[in-house]
Amino acid sequence: MLFALTSSTWDGLSDGVAILIIAALLLVGLFLGYALRGLVGRWQAESIEKRMKLREEESEAEIKARQKEAAISARAVVVRAKEEFEASTKKRRAELQAIEDRQTQREANLDRKAAALDARETAVAAKAEAADTAARDATAKNAAADARLQELAKMTHADARREILVQANAELRADAAILSRRIQEAAREQGEAIAARIVADAVQRCAVSHVNELTTSAVTLPGAEMKGRIVGRDGRNVRAFESATGVQLLLDDAPDSVVLSSFDPMRREIARRALEALVADGRIQPSTIENAVAAARASVARTTEERGAEAAAEAGVPGLPVEILRLVGALGFRLSFSQNVLRHSVEVALLSGAMAAEMKLDAALARRVGFLHDIGKAITAEKRGAHAALGAEFLLAHGEDPKVCAAVAAHHADAGTDGGVYGVICAAADAISSARPGARQENVGDYIQRLENLEKIAKSHAGVQHVFAVQAGRDLRVVVDPAVVADNAASELAGEICRDISAQLKFPGMIRVTVIRELRCVEYAK
Repeated sequence: MLFALTSSTWDGLSDGVAILIIAALLLVGLFLGYALRGLVGRWQAESIEKRMKLREEESEAEIKARQKEAAISARAVVVRAKEEFEASTKKRRAELQAIEDRQTQREANLDRKAAALDARETAVAAKAEAADTAARDATAKNAAADARLQELAKMTHADARREILVQANAELRADAAILSRRIQEAAREQGEAIAARIVADAVQRCAVSHVNELTTSAVTLPGAEMKGRIVGRDGRNVRAFESATGVQLLLDDAPDSVVLSSFDPMRREIARRALEALVADGRIQPSTIENAVAAARASVARTTEERGAEAAAEAGVPGLPVEILRLVGALGFRLSFSQNVLRHSVEVALLSGAMAAEMKLDAALARRVGFLHDIGKAITAEKRGAHAALGAEFLLAHGEDPKVCAAVAAHHADAGTDGGVYGVICAAADAISSARPGARQENVGDYIQRLENLEKIAKSHAGVQHVFAVQAGRDLRVVVDPAVVADNAASELAGEICRDISAQLKFPGMIRVTVIRELRCVEYAK
């Protein structure tokens, strides 16, 4: 309608009025649009506010419902906890009541027992008083009796006690001597049987031959003129040879030989080889003598190493260093009571291994100890000291097992060290190898001196009447005075003599001491 009005009246209006009308219409349209927009916005705000209030009311209703449920649940929990607490309290009260009842019963029982104890203590006190009275009476009577006995015996308590101790000591010593003799006899019978079997088996399997050497060596000459060459002008060759070798030349014994004399078998062997080389060469003068002696030393060094290796292989002792093999090989040129020390070492090694195997021990370790036990004898010419200690020191310095070194150091009883069971085995094997028939020889002077020393040691003991050394000094018969040496003291005397012999003498093998106590009663009928 407005549009129709505008279009019908447009033509009759002026342009300015038309513009005003249009502007007025636009303003009215804008106002109406703004009013409409405000109404719509207000309506939307009211609608949102209503929805918010509705949600708030619903939330409050839900919160109240949940609070109500929570209150109901809390009341239920409180009621349940209250019921449980009442039940627990009731149960605890019942337990306390039972405990109180038992305590009451126990107190009643204790009261009854206390009353019984009081009655018993009263009775005991009465009996104790009666016992004290009886004891005093008995003490008085004993004192009177004791005084009476001392008066009759004319002896105090101390004298009687001393007399009893003397008698008891004499009886105990006699019993101890008898028991000791029985134990020694039983142990000797059993030990000798076992030891004899082990030793006999070892000796039968392991005995080796010995080479007995002297202190001289002879070199055969091709002719008498060679002896003149050896002597040289004014004896200079002889002097040069003896100075280089340390061996004495004996030229007057035979026309076709020269004798080399020295107590050192190593030097004697070097001199023999050097002299044979000089005789074979024919040129004998101080310069060639020095060269020949140097070559002989090198040859002997190789020989000693080879001998040491061969002996180690024969004894079953592998893995020895060259230094030890060379020193062991040098033992082949040394003697002990005319017994070759290297062969003796091999025999001791085999004996030690056999005995260790019989006793379920390490046979290889025992053989090693036995093979190296006398290695110190090759050092004694350069150092002073016991060969056992020197050998152990040398072996330890060259990386040998400490067990082997300790056993080597202890294979002699006077070493003062503990070599364990292998040291004992080595000492036994050493004694067997030295004492078996044909192993060692002794000159007449040493033999007679040893017999005299044995008799002198035995006669130094009280009660000894006669001493007889028989079986080449291996059996000592001691005859005692029966009035001085009691029967039970004979075994003690034999032990004392054995200890003195072991401490004062050095001898191969062992010596048996037999004490003979004989009481002869002779009467004549007339």
